[in-house]
Amino acid sequence: MSSISKTIGKVSQSPTNPHETKRRKKFDVADLYAGPATVAVQEDARQIPLDEKLRQGYFWIVNHAIISPYYDIEFNDGPAQSFTFGDQKSRLNLPSDQSYSSFVLLPLLNLVLRRRCLLVGGPGRGKTASSILMGVLAGYSIKDIKRAIQHGQPQMTISDLLGNPLPSTLVGAKSMDEVQISWRKWLGMRIKIIDEYNRIPTRTQSALLTVMSDNYAEILDQIFECPEAAWYLTANDEAGGGTYQVIEALRDRIDVVVKALHFNTRFLSELLSRIEEEIKPEEVVPPQIIFKEEEIDRAHREILDVKLGLELRRRIEFFTSQFEFCDKAADQIEYKTKDTVKLSGVEFHLVASADTGKDKLKDIGTQTRNGLSVRALMTVLAFSKALSWFRGFKEVAFEDVRQILPFVLHDKLAQDSDSPFFNVAGNEVFRTDKIGWIRRLFDLSCAEYDRLDLDRDDPVTKLEEEFDKGLEGVTESEVRARLVKIERTLAEWSKGRKLYGHMFDDILKLKYLHQRYTNYLKWLQWKS
Repeated sequence: MSSISKTIGKVSQSPTNPHETKRRKKFDVADLYAGPATVAVQEDARQIPLDEKLRQGYFWIVNHAIISPYYDIEFNDGPAQSFTFGDQKSRLNLPSDQSYSSFVLLPLLNLVLRRRCLLVGGPGRGKTASSILMGVLAGYSIKDIKRAIQHGQPQMTISDLLGNPLPSTLVGAKSMDEVQISWRKWLGMRIKIIDEYNRIPTRTQSALLTVMSDNYAEILDQIFECPEAAWYLTANDEAGGGTYQVIEALRDRIDVVVKALHFNTRFLSELLSRIEEEIKPEEVVPPQIIFKEEEIDRAHREILDVKLGLELRRRIEFFTSQFEFCDKAADQIEYKTKDTVKLSGVEFHLVASADTGKDKLKDIGTQTRNGLSVRALMTVLAFSKALSWFRGFKEVAFEDVRQILPFVLHDKLAQDSDSPFFNVAGNEVFRTDKIGWIRRLFDLSCAEYDRLDLDRDDPVTKLEEEFDKGLEGVTESEVRARLVKIERTLAEWSKGRKLYGHMFDDILKLKYLHQRYTNYLKWLQWKS
């Protein structure tokens, strides 16, 4: 018996990431009535924390199922060694803390977050196999998962995707309400897999969008309510092209993009063993790492409880604020955005090239053709929390955000390849390496944040904290004093010659605070 047969069914009994963590237990009124026996059963059932169970699943997959010997999500605990190779100075880092393969980890985080994950890469790189494994971990049989996969093809109709009206009810129906629909089984599942989604016709993509975004399907005025689900979509073409171009709204619903990296030929022995012993990993998943529906729901709630501190939140705000601003887009400041340019139909490069008042190498906003949506920002926060939870921590760390950002924003930031940044020696590679590019953007943003000393000197945060305490009991004189502080801050900033994206959002926030105080002052005067 080979080593693969001996070990493939084993799950680590020791902690996968040993360190002490204390979970905050939420109060449940049922605990007041629980006797010793009940408590003993509950403690036994919860002996293995859900984050540990998911880590066990991760290590089983990377050790026995998906051959992905890559650690591209890197963490360090102290100094780490680094080596460079070749004329291009290709860098290899040896992380000093537990690090992970994005191709395995991100689909797992997507499972417990119940979001939408796109796996991209050439044929035969494990995209569909990984998706099937996620379905098995969610408690479905292989037969049910494989039958539920929707295979994109140019002839797919809405009926192929969603279902058909029953002929008997269609003929005798006096109104649409009487028509019964034979809905596709996959609509009711909590794992949804769409293979080669970029081969689906445009009209059918619109029906898929409704299911993906609003959790319901509609045929002939009949509605099928879908449960919350984790989505897995695959595509061979990273740009989203295929038989049909993917509609923008559908692409926008994708939360995280994962690249299937190449097969490392030094692991050919693994393939040989699987052939000789006729082993299919999805058929031998250990029951210890299979999640019940209730466990996925509970894991989702635990993730939401992970804290994200003010200082880290400010760095995220500072970074994400720099992409939407476009000084030449409009006259009124609120409309000075890249979205205004897009809606106008004017070529973006014509407007961007007219903005000559700033250092385009320093301003990272010049590297993109768009800003970030509310959905993208919420996804950044959710996956940052999920990564921290997976690592066994109760608060998001800086490196959690830095490592997760490129995968969440991969399809959200449209790169402007004409930006002067990409003509600088050493930066040309970022035209093709979007993961590295987004991580570099964040690093540059954090360097600028530190240069401005915003952790210690941020007038907007101080004014915001003052306002968040509430207006009840604030006197007329105090309101006037706060209005003066806002006006003085804006007057000081107006002395500068250049306006950058992060200042744009700060200025609008101060205008918002000024208006709230102005309205409150009017009310105080009327009341008196």
